[in-house]
Amino acid sequence: MNDRVTVEMKDGVADVRLVRVDKMNALDNAMFAALVETGERLKSEAGVRAVVLSGEGRAFCAGLDMGNFAQMASGEGRRSSEALVTTKRTAGGANHAQHACMVWREIPVPVIAAVHGVAFGGGFQLALGADLRFVAADVKLAVLEIKWGLIPDMAGMVLMRGLVRDDVARELTYTGRIFGGEEAVQMGLATRVCADPLADALALAAEIASKNPQAIRAGKRLLNLMGEGDQHAILLAESKEQGALIGSPNQVEAVMANLQKRSPQFAD
Repeated sequence: MNDRVTVEMKDGVADVRLVRVDKMNALDNAMFAALVETGERLKSEAGVRAVVLSGEGRAFCAGLDMGNFAQMASGEGRRSSEALVTTKRTAGGANHAQHACMVWREIPVPVIAAVHGVAFGGGFQLALGADLRFVAADVKLAVLEIKWGLIPDMAGMVLMRGLVRDDVARELTYTGRIFGGEEAVQMGLATRVCADPLADALALAAEIASKNPQAIRAGKRLLNLMGEGDQHAILLAESKEQGALIGSPNQVEAVMANLQKRSPQFAD
């Protein structure tokens, strides 16, 4: 068992939890490594049809560990800051910290973040990496980096751009103000407010896991492309994805199950 992130598999749903409870799941080097390692493993793990990402204890993720801020104020912090630009990057252009958020977009199945307590700074950007965000009504969220004289640098700009208006992203980035679940939904940063975000996220993940897994994966590929591809690329991708699905064993099973009024039995 990892001392930062745990994964429990059940009926095609990967229940992923941040478990650094004593620090409100704050992001230290070990947490970054655990998030990347977990996400990379789930990309290719057989049988995974949906993922739920949550935090144990009082919070989803409080953001960057306080020890990292102290380090930034030292000479060592200046040296490590230079590595943010020169470090090795993924094929998608992310450095290690950015990849801890972007990897959830790269997982080929839907990822639902269940967010309670607080999700500040890097913790908020981690939630943005999910396909959907179920939040508690009393959750506290913030693009908090300006409080520490910083900017969001864990893929926040990439992840916010398809969710909120430009001026909204600017206001949150410039002020670092804290907002709640209902406002997050109104702005487009959360999917829905839930009395129990984790229970609702697991229920939806189970529903998704009951669908044709090839169609779900195709849908995620298209939705990822929707935010960055041009019209011609998206239209062509739609045709290619649909062409691969029509007449495939799982698609035929979906049709037959509906006609026969029974639950489908899909192969991974």
